[in-house]
Amino acid sequence: MASPFRVVAGALRIRVRLTPRAALDRVDGRSLLSDGTEVLAARVRAAPEAGAANAALERLIAGAFGRPRSAVRVARGGTARLKEVEISGDPAALLALAERAFPPPAG
Repeated sequence: MASPFRVVAGALRIRVRLTPRAALDRVDGRSLLSDGTEVLAARVRAAPEAGAANAALERLIAGAFGRPRSAVRVARGGTARLKEVEISGDPAALLALAERAFPPPAG
């Protein structure tokens, strides 16, 4: 199974499965989808209307990685549950942080 984290030029990209209209904003950690794709599961309270859920996801990821909100953007999947989020910065440092903060699922 491939990691949800991928280093690109000057950034880290993360495959995310977003659940909008949740009870609270949080990153649930790494998860496997039924097709075997590994993602970072996240949930936000915002509804998926007018970009509100994407903006909430960007704030959530920025906080989890200690980056300013301006360094995080939804790069792909703006209207889908499966997204790619890009965090600008030192890719090696961001990847090391991601691997420590969100270890692979057991089993």
